[in-house]
Amino acid sequence: MRSSEQNGVSLLEMVITISIAMILMGISFMALRPMINESHVDSSYSTALTVLRNTRNLAITQSHEYYVTFNPPAPYPAGTILVQYQPPPPTPGGIAPPLEEVNTYTIETDVQFAVQAGFPANAPDGFGAGLVAIDFESVPPGVPLACQCVVFFPDGSSQDPNGNYNSGVVYITRPGDTLFNSRAITVFGATGRIRGWRLTQPGGVWTWTQQ
Repeated sequence: MRSSEQNGVSLLEMVITISIAMILMGISFMALRPMINESHVDSSYSTALTVLRNTRNLAITQSHEYYVTFNPPAPYPAGTILVQYQPPPPTPGGIAPPLEEVNTYTIETDVQFAVQAGFPANAPDGFGAGLVAIDFESVPPGVPLACQCVVFFPDGSSQDPNGNYNSGVVYITRPGDTLFNSRAITVFGATGRIRGWRLTQPGGVWTWTQQ
């Protein structure tokens, strides 16, 4: 004889099951969030580092000047890295044509070229004091460039339009996040050497450590 009760799941049981699943998903997301944040910083840092190194290599192999500009003005959105090529003058000693865009790159939307309170005054490679997000100056120091940029020359060096070596640092971080999720990249003007850095805390003191 067939039972009058029907097999299946009641509405209450379904609601309870879905609620438990959503709670577990929320807990998992919160546990993974710090890892996601760090991966966004690492991705942005890797993008900026690769762009600088590849552009310097272009300047050397193509024997031309190349510009790398961080946060160029509108219409480019914040977090853009603009690479431009400087065509040579049509005649020796003449006026150089306008810059030509080569490519643009963007970092993660929740990551910025920025500084945070707590950055050590002992900046990477001694460039600046950890107060300016994109800090490139000519040598002698104290002469900021008109653009937030690095200009690579065919000899691999980084110079300004007047032929002075241009050294500096750019910081990459998630504002308001832990300082551990901060990176920096330095460029040494005389050689064009490019280094990557991250914040560590040996002995409880925030320190930039080369990666």
